[in-house]
Amino acid sequence: MFGSMMVEHGSKCSGRLWILDTALDTWYVPGQFIQDQFDNLEKHTQWGIDVLEKYIKFVKERTEIEISYAKQLRNLSKKYQPKKNSKEEDEYKYTSCKAFLATLNEMNDYAGQHEVVSENMTSQITAELTRFVQELKQERKLNFHDGRKAQQNIETSWKQLEASKRRFERDCKEADRAQQYFEKMDADINVTKADVEKARQQAQIRHQMADDSKGEYSSILQKFNHEQHEHYHTHIPNIFQKIQQMEEKRIVRIGECMKTYAEVDRQVIPIIVKCLDGITKAAESIDQKNDSQLVIEAFKSGFEPPGDIDFEDFTQPMKRTVSESSLSNSRWDGKSEPKPGSKSKGKLWPFIKKNKGGGPEDFSNLPPEQRRKKLQQKVDELNKDVQKEMDQRDALTKMKDVYIKNPQMGDAASVDHKLAELGQNMEKLRLEAQKFEGWLAEVEGRLPVRTEQTRRQSGMYDTQNTSAVNNCVQDRESPDGSYTEDQSQESEMKVPVTEFDDEFDDEEPLPTIGTCKALYTFEGQNEGTISVTEGEMLYVIEEDKGDGWTRIRRNEDEEGYVPTSYVEVYLDKNAKGAMTYI
Repeated sequence: MFGSMMVEHGSKCSGRLWILDTALDTWYVPGQFIQDQFDNLEKHTQWGIDVLEKYIKFVKERTEIEISYAKQLRNLSKKYQPKKNSKEEDEYKYTSCKAFLATLNEMNDYAGQHEVVSENMTSQITAELTRFVQELKQERKLNFHDGRKAQQNIETSWKQLEASKRRFERDCKEADRAQQYFEKMDADINVTKADVEKARQQAQIRHQMADDSKGEYSSILQKFNHEQHEHYHTHIPNIFQKIQQMEEKRIVRIGECMKTYAEVDRQVIPIIVKCLDGITKAAESIDQKNDSQLVIEAFKSGFEPPGDIDFEDFTQPMKRTVSESSLSNSRWDGKSEPKPGSKSKGKLWPFIKKNKGGGPEDFSNLPPEQRRKKLQQKVDELNKDVQKEMDQRDALTKMKDVYIKNPQMGDAASVDHKLAELGQNMEKLRLEAQKFEGWLAEVEGRLPVRTEQTRRQSGMYDTQNTSAVNNCVQDRESPDGSYTEDQSQESEMKVPVTEFDDEFDDEEPLPTIGTCKALYTFEGQNEGTISVTEGEMLYVIEEDKGDGWTRIRRNEDEEGYVPTSYVEVYLDKNAKGAMTYI
């Protein structure tokens, strides 16, 4: 490529034409044309290095973009990951949310592949090409240094040749002048013989000097011709050949880097495809039926739909009937008659508003099934806390044993205080867990999931709460106790009729504060309770005071307590504000 820049009047050397431009008579000004080519080649090779450095910069910016993109993808995936121990974590039981979580995880892996691209491009292209450029610069510098040195050598030889030629030319001219002077003196008869001899000797000296200059010039010329031949046929071609090889090596290397650039991207494509396949698979795993069933399980109340509402004929006079559980000497208060136009009267239990604010500790404000789940969750949490305390206690016990066997490692007595504290914490947690387990057992016994007869059985007093029940009766509050399916305890838990009735003798009747609807049939077999039928509408005369019982009235002579969870209460707004119990 570069060798064709030299021409030697049509001569050939080693299969290449190394020619000095015949249009320029540069044989007499050696090196001028070659120097021009060196300048051009120097500019061209520097441009080639600039191209490499530009490509290095391009790849480096690409790697920075890949790293930035991967970081943004990871941050995006992390941003939408569910927070631990939060409500969001519970939402990921649905298949759609699980698919979204799988998408986030796949996107995290997808980001990792962009990091791999950046790392491979940095190591395989940027680092290698940067090292190659440094080596190329050193090689280029050495080649052009050798070229300029060769140019200086041939120029020095040319200057010596020119000086020898000028000296030979001067000596020849002086020898001719001396010869002419001698001949002139020899022809002049007036010149003495001594002067003629002197002129002859001077001419001989000048001729000798010319002969010496001729020999020196001839020798220097031969030497220059040899050096010039070597310069144009060996040194310069070799240097140009090295520069050509260097440039071709640069071109090949940038092509290889471009292939590597594509191959680095191609290597991660299978993994990226797997990530995308994972997202597709996650999307296909979404099951709407399963999600709907989870919603049903999460929010089902455990209630059965209420029965039909009986027709109330207000055109007929009310008949006073006395049941075995009715209260004596009670009178009807006409002012508290339920209003037919009340907004809350016609509501059904699934659409009743819930109480706002924090609920009771035993979750008694929730429907049975929801309450059971909350209690079970609380029991599990307490058991986990107990297990943590036990693990800490075991670890401290082992530490104490080590201190006892090796006193130099620590004081065994220093662990006793922490062990005692852990023991107290465990005892508190166990008592708390037992309390919630008791409520859980109570709820599981109440759930209407077995038979219609079991669902509609009435609640009885618990043997542990007998004294509390008696105190509640004496304080004019509703009977306290839990529901039970064991009817054999009724005879043991009954309160004498006379004691209960005496509490209500000569007492002013309570005004009605709202209405209620019986959700289930309740057989009031205990004193102070009243039997109701599912779907029956009654009047509320006393709210639930936290003991699970509501006082209601059927007519002037029939009133008593029923379990709050068995009725749906509608309080009048002008009484204590609308409130609903389910």
